[in-house]
Amino acid sequence: MASLSTKYYRSNAKARAKKNAYQKKYNSSPTEISNRTALNKENRRRKTYGNGDKLDVSHKKGGGTKLEAQSKNRARNRGKA
Repeated sequence: MASLSTKYYRSNAKARAKKNAYQKKYNSSPTEISNRTALNKENRRRKTYGNGDKLDVSHKKGGGTKLEAQSKNRARNRGKA
């Protein structure tokens, strides 16, 4: 079952192009690049990067990181409609 935003962007090509342009700019910002490289480095250190074990390095509330299932980590704070 697709979310409402997924359905919207699938049927509105101009809106999807605008969102993708923004996302491309955001993901290439120095802050996001450093965040991504830090998490990739931690993933490699924990021997879970690219091995298909479906684990992510997740940030904890008090700081620090832990290994967590991708589905749990990526579903958190997603704003259900």
